[in-house]
Amino acid sequence: MNWLIDLFTRNSVAHTALLYSVIIAFGMLLGKVKIKGVSLGATFVLFVGLLVGSFNIAVSEEIVNFLKNFGLILFIFTVGLQVGPSFFSTFKKGGMKLNGLALLIVVLGIATTIGLYYLLQGRVSMPMMVGIMSGAVTNTAGLGAAEEALQQVERISGIDADPISLGYAVSYPGAILGTILVMLLIKIIFHINVSEEEAKISNKANNADKPDILTFRITNPKMEGQTIAQMRETFGHQAIATRLFDGEKVIIPHADTVLHTGNIILIVTRDANALNLEALLGETTDFIWKDDPEKLVSRRIVITKNNINGKTIGELHLRSGLNVNITRINRAGVNLLAHPDLELQVGDRVMVVGPIEGIERTEKILGNTLRKLNEPPLITIFIGITLGILLGSIPISFPHLPMPAHLGIVGGPLIVAILLGRFGYKLHLMTYTTVSANLMLRELGLCLFLASVGLSAGSGFVDSVFSADGPLWLACGLIITILPAMIVAVIARMKKMNFLTICGLVAGSHTNAPPLAYANSLSESDEPAVVYSTVYPLVTFLRILSAQFIILVFA
Repeated sequence: MNWLIDLFTRNSVAHTALLYSVIIAFGMLLGKVKIKGVSLGATFVLFVGLLVGSFNIAVSEEIVNFLKNFGLILFIFTVGLQVGPSFFSTFKKGGMKLNGLALLIVVLGIATTIGLYYLLQGRVSMPMMVGIMSGAVTNTAGLGAAEEALQQVERISGIDADPISLGYAVSYPGAILGTILVMLLIKIIFHINVSEEEAKISNKANNADKPDILTFRITNPKMEGQTIAQMRETFGHQAIATRLFDGEKVIIPHADTVLHTGNIILIVTRDANALNLEALLGETTDFIWKDDPEKLVSRRIVITKNNINGKTIGELHLRSGLNVNITRINRAGVNLLAHPDLELQVGDRVMVVGPIEGIERTEKILGNTLRKLNEPPLITIFIGITLGILLGSIPISFPHLPMPAHLGIVGGPLIVAILLGRFGYKLHLMTYTTVSANLMLRELGLCLFLASVGLSAGSGFVDSVFSADGPLWLACGLIITILPAMIVAVIARMKKMNFLTICGLVAGSHTNAPPLAYANSLSESDEPAVVYSTVYPLVTFLRILSAQFIILVFA
């Protein structure tokens, strides 16, 4: 039995691997427990790590630090790679308004944190306040960034700071309850009927500016003898003609195809253009388009060849070379109108129409080999991490700061990952990862980070929680959670914003998934999840940078 005792007590590689496996396994198991549909998920890994760490079990500090930092890099890089394709598009149209409100929540949270620090007259140190703030908005990446900045300060000053992960752990559970409380208070104060809010969202979705497929019978005499190119002069890329029935056969229309009254034409457009197209072409019809294997077929093809990355539809010359027409594209669940200038990416699912021979040759050009998409782009991931660490190590001087700031191992990889996710195809890098592969890498990195944080801070956790400071940290966390979100939620509701939109905004601004699950349980609408994903990328980026900046300013 001595070997078993040594395995659990003696510092070794096997001992460390066993310790991490037990912590992560039990943490994830407890994380699956739900109370009224809400669970803490992977965060329980932190609490199990704190419990194990409280027994002062021997473990190599160097190994713990390495696994903590590597897990954090892996977690934040895969998050950036996932949000990269949509990061810049979230600033368009309604996304600008939502991100503006999310930014206000972040700024108010920082102001509340600094205000509490001065109000308490230094009773809670600023580094600990940043740890509490990170827990109050459930932002693990922000905690990692703050710890890294704190290590820089400690190396220069030689002063050891309290482990700020203790404040994070204390304030985290209250953040979940506080975020849900904000939703409930808004619902009560404004006497909101969720069913009515859901109906408004549904009506808005039905009238949304989204791709639609319409069939018209040309009855307008002015269209007699006009070409497809002349029709495009009016609608540009907002109306794509994909098929034309001339009374005898179905053809793929080209720019020089001549239109005649009586022709039936299939248009892929945005729903907002429907009335204008009807005025230009004629009446809509319920004509049934049937695929004829000997003439035309429609098929969905997945782009899996790297050499297609970044090429536009026009550059492929499919219409002129193969008589094949790309009608629409699905990218990460979003339908896009196909136009000649649209740049394609690996993982795009394109709908093509044309003769069977042309379709088969198009498949060879685009790939359509799903097996390739199941392979995670490890080359891109580690090239990105390398570039991210190099970027994060560049010193950036600011006036009145005691030392140069760095984006660090959090900010650097995050920025590179976002840029690669959006523009990586221009460098011919494969950036597409399946949802399951991305989630696997992200959760693995997160669990390694949380387990390491728990082991490092566990020895002082029990004493801190049951000391006079524990309830104070919890109270500070609740204030940081509730006050900024409540102020912005009230403003948004007074501006007639939908309640379900507000729920997604509050959850996303706190990067808080459990309250999102609660919001989703209130309604069958996916509006909270859509808004959450809209503000999440920017908020994550801001939380990481602000946590570091506060540490350095108040160093």
